[in-house]
Amino acid sequence: MEQEADCGGEAVYPRWMNRLSALIVAFVVTVTPSVSPVHAAGHVRRVSVVSFGLFGDQGVFRREATGAAQVVAARFGGDPIRVQYNSKKGGGATIEGLAASLQAAANGMDAENDILLLILTSHGSQAGLAVKAGRLEQTLTPSNLAGMLARTGMRYKVVVISACYSGVFVPRLANPDTLVITAADADHPSFGCEDKAKWTYFGDAFFNVALRQANTLKDAFVVARALVRKRELRERFEPSNPLMSGGENVQRLLVARP
Repeated sequence: MEQEADCGGEAVYPRWMNRLSALIVAFVVTVTPSVSPVHAAGHVRRVSVVSFGLFGDQGVFRREATGAAQVVAARFGGDPIRVQYNSKKGGGATIEGLAASLQAAANGMDAENDILLLILTSHGSQAGLAVKAGRLEQTLTPSNLAGMLARTGMRYKVVVISACYSGVFVPRLANPDTLVITAADADHPSFGCEDKAKWTYFGDAFFNVALRQANTLKDAFVVARALVRKRELRERFEPSNPLMSGGENVQRLLVARP
């Protein structure tokens, strides 16, 4: 057995203990770098939901904005949730109000990891979305919305637009980090915006039916698109052709709760 020696009052350990210490140091150096990324990947992503019913003259947009936000929050754990809508008397669901709500939703979020989920429901045209709050009338254009979203600084975004001709927003918004889902393409109207209705055709199919059961937004969209087309053909409407584009990087981050 190797003997311990005394050198200047300091303990000198046997060589087998020195070798053991060296092995421990080597293990720590080797393992520690591999642990950190795992810890980083364990970040709990927050989902912030902003839902606006932009056209105040018909109650369907108020009901759809409210119901859609509730379904999304229940499935993906949205926190916080911001819902605004207009009425015939007025309201804060304006272009300025939307910009402020998006910025407020982004405040306190992790801009590189958390997810901003925006729902817009209104009448639409090839110029953009109609905003009607009492006597106030505005048009939310694709460039308006693109600028608002960029100013939030959020990397991952999901935008769902339930409106006629809503596909006009796809070219300006969709990219690998931004998923865009629309009720129609850029050349067709969508249907179901009667005043007393609870949902539009697309809102009912996507939020009220498909998203309550599907595990991902893609799965919900596939089901909703088929339901909408079947209903439109049955009622002899020209198909609205809902679209889903972009979002390759964000889709995998949103998996619904059981």
